[in-house]
Order: sequence, then C-alpha cells, then structure tokens
Amino acid sequence: MNFNFLSPVSDLVLAHNELLSTQVLGRKFKIHSLQNGIPDLDDVDIAILGVLENRNDINYIGEEFQLDDIRKSLYGLFPGSWNVTIADLGDINKGESVQDTYFALKTTISILVKKNIIPIILGGTQDLTYANYRAYDNLTPMVNIVNIDSKFDLGDSTKPIKNNSFVGKVILDQPYNLFNYATIGYQTYFNSQEEIDLMDSLYFESYRLGQVSNDIALVEPVLRDANIVSVDLTSVKGSEVSLNQKYSPNGLDGKEICAISRYAGISNKVTSFGIYEYKPSKEDEITCMLVAQIIWYFIEGVNYRVKDDDFSDDRNYQKFITLVDSQELVFYKSNKTGRWWIEIPFLTEVNNKLKRHTLLPCMHQDYLDACNNKLPDRWYKAFQKNCV
Repeated sequence: MNFNFLSPVSDLVLAHNELLSTQVLGRKFKIHSLQNGIPDLDDVDIAILGVLENRNDINYIGEEFQLDDIRKSLYGLFPGSWNVTIADLGDINKGESVQDTYFALKTTISILVKKNIIPIILGGTQDLTYANYRAYDNLTPMVNIVNIDSKFDLGDSTKPIKNNSFVGKVILDQPYNLFNYATIGYQTYFNSQEEIDLMDSLYFESYRLGQVSNDIALVEPVLRDANIVSVDLTSVKGSEVSLNQKYSPNGLDGKEICAISRYAGISNKVTSFGIYEYKPSKEDEITCMLVAQIIWYFIEGVNYRVKDDDFSDDRNYQKFITLVDSQELVFYKSNKTGRWWIEIPFLTEVNNKLKRHTLLPCMHQDYLDACNNKLPDRWYKAFQKNCV
C-alpha cells in the first residue's frame, strides 16, 4: 500500500500523548510514527489524515501551519462506549504544486474508502474537497456532497480553483459524477443573488442559518444521503473560536456544529468527512478543542450506525401511501430507528440518472405535509434532477 507521501505524527505530539491517562483517545489510536511507521490498517474503521495545504486560499501570503495542537486536544479526550478502531495516519505535506497535493489526497482517500475505512481529513483550505470528490471517480457512479458553510463556494469555474470557488469545478469538470450538492448554514448576505438563483435552477439544496438554528433535526435527512461531508470552520460564529479563526458574528454555535457532525457520523452513506479552513492562533486554543470535539461527535455517530434502510423484508419497515395533487407518494418508516424515506419514481420515458436514488431520506414532517397536500421540497428537487 503506497502511502509514501504521508509524514508521521510529530514526536512532540507523541511525547505529549505519553503523559496522558491510559484511558484517553490518544492512547487507543494506532498512530503513524517515525519509529514504527504506518500502522496496520486491516481492522481500522476510521483514519485521521492531515493535509498541510493552503496555497489556494484567496488570502494566501505564504504562511505555514501545523495540526499538532488539534491532535493534542483530540488525543486528550475520553472515548465513549465505542467499538470502532481509529488510526492517525499523520499528514500530507505540500507538494511541489497544489495539484501534487490533490493527487496525494485523492490517492489516499481512494485507498481508504476501498478498504471501508472512513477518512477524517483535516485541512487546510476547503478546495481540498475537490480532491476528495475526485477520489470517488472510480468508486461510485454518482456522488452527493454536503457542505457546512456560510457560502455556496460556486465561484467562477473559468478561473483557477480557489477555496471560495471549488464547487464550480466540481459541477463542471469531467467526469460528471455529482448528483446532489447541499449547503447547510448559508448566510444570504455572503452570497450573490445570482449564486442563490443558480442553486435553485440546478435543484441543489440550501438551508439558511436561521432554518438550521431553529430546527437542527432538519439537516439529518440531508446528511443521511451524503457521501462526502465538508465542514468550513468559518461557518462557526466568531465568539466560538480563537482570534485568527474569527470570521462572522453570526454562524453555527459549538453545539450545533457538533450535532451536525454526529448526524454525519450516523449516516450509513457518509464515507469521508473533512474539516477545513483551520487557522492557528497563539492567543488561545479554543478552535483546536472545538475541532477535536467535532471529530469526537463524528466518531460517536459512526459507532452508533444502524443498518435501517433495507426494505427487502417488510418486517423491517412500515409503508405509507398518500396523494398530493393526484401524485402518489410512497413513504417508508424504519421499525429499527423510526427514520423516514420517500420513494422517487422511475421515469420510463427519460434516462434516469441513478436508480439507487429511488429512496430519499426525509422527515416525519414531510409525510405529514404530504397528507396535507404539500409536496416535500426534497422530493421535488430529486424528482427534477432525475428528469434532467
């Protein structure tokens, strides 16, 4: 297995780890060290992977950064009652070019996902999500991306990729593997009306910060349907992070971003999870602890995954049928977890893009709305994408 471009976890972090309680996470991880090399991955469920790349930041002025303080915070947390095995594979350093870094990240993620290992990527700028996406080119025919961000990051796809424009490249670069893109926590004043209209015209999903804060459970079905989840730390409000990390007085608070992370972990479809736009600060280390807790909640979510979307046996679910404007809607409710899905019908007269998307995660409220003659918005957008 070719991981030659991975550098080990620093001796400083390893020395700090030895001083911690034997019960903390850091003492239970399999760690890539200079002395012992890359650990055996045969029984590993989750792998932590740092990427020290930030040259596509629109504000880049040559600064370097490290992830040692995040690792110290994470290693010092106590695990829950978990049965997952976790490895820390160290860092991908900057290549000679950003494209070299992309290649290394794409290759690493592809290897890990093929081995059913979920990578947790720590960056670095959020354009690394593009390399994450390209890792799926030979893994799955279509990909769903969820971006937790205050912005859509669509940008101008005709210009070189940057951390505020990577989604445009995801949409337009071949091969065309993107099925759905959803943004959670966007703030209208950070996005042009043209971008908002484009999101609607492409039938992509977007959830404003106010919607998410009013009902955090609203985003669970969206994350349940994701393959890739990308977290931009600038989506967190300034009062929750350290000085260099502050971006906006409004944003997700610590509890909300951790709840979203746990939803991502619980999703059976999420196979990679990234946290980006980390900017170290000497003034205080609250951001490092927040990132560590985001990772902790994702790991806990993975530990509590339940296979509840097998509808081949009618003992596993309840089926509900209702009519909306003469359109028959079919809902399924899992007997194991109580989670809901809605069926997206095949269209025999068109080239249906992705037949595995016939069941779309939804909420109980969507069923209640359908009973009141209201089409669920997620159903409508998925239906329209299948028609294209």
